[in-house]
Amino acid sequence: MTRRPAALVSTFRIPSPLGPLTLVARAEGLAGVYMAGQAHAPPRRASWVDDAAPFDDVRRQLDEYFAGERTRFELRLAPEGTPFQRRVWDALLAIPHGETISYGELARRVGLGPGGARAAGQANARNPLSIVVPCHRVVGADGSLTGYAGGEDRKRWLLDRERAQLAVRYRSTMSVSSSAASRARADSSSASTAA
Repeated sequence: MTRRPAALVSTFRIPSPLGPLTLVARAEGLAGVYMAGQAHAPPRRASWVDDAAPFDDVRRQLDEYFAGERTRFELRLAPEGTPFQRRVWDALLAIPHGETISYGELARRVGLGPGGARAAGQANARNPLSIVVPCHRVVGADGSLTGYAGGEDRKRWLLDRERAQLAVRYRSTMSVSSSAASRARADSSSASTAA
């Protein structure tokens, strides 16, 4: 009986405003983004290979996210999890940048009835793709920052940063709209005066 060779897993560690992030990839795509000290992070295996090459796009998109230039990631994702966990992680991708939902709402979105918040929360906690799959956008029913595998301080930092970026974008959009409206009024006034 011959053993099947283990699938190649690449890993690379990068700096971030939240401390070092460990990136993990398989041939199918990005399998993990782990913060230092993160709960549920897998132990490094001897078969993993240190290699920066598979992570160029991941690193670029994370840099853009931290710079406030990206609100959604466009990466091939390959997280390992149960079918239920993967359903929850897919639901996390639908939460808009800068917004939050409760664990109860997350449970509802994946088809769980009343009382499903705990199960949804446990699957959320096992999300291997921190930041990229935004598990930090799920909060307690009262808006409190309950639980985060990367730590509540990091969760607060991510949410505060996203909300601040959203506010800047909103003010910028309003400023552009206001300028366009002023130009339209001026053009209308000029046309009336000329007539």
